[in-house]
Amino acid sequence: MSMQPLEHTVEEEVEILLEDVVDTEEHDLVVFNDDINTFDHVAKVLIKVCKHSQEQAEQCTMIIHYKGKCAVKKGSMKQLKPMCQSILDAGIQAVIV
Repeated sequence: MSMQPLEHTVEEEVEILLEDVVDTEEHDLVVFNDDINTFDHVAKVLIKVCKHSQEQAEQCTMIIHYKGKCAVKKGSMKQLKPMCQSILDAGIQAVIV
């Protein structure tokens, strides 16, 4: 049985490792208040998307309502991007900072 040649180069491997290092930086997923979405809708989305408990979701919605925004989750960009997109898809304004 012959050995298969490597499918990737050292440069590609270094690039992949660098992506992992860069992605260790913590970011915040911030949700903003609006005049459209109900407390219940925002809480349900936070429970589904961010895996918050009912209490966590309710506390975040109160902060969003009274302060105008709330950092609802911390994590790497890789972790937060799909969560942010799901929140946006639910009609709620969110960004990663």
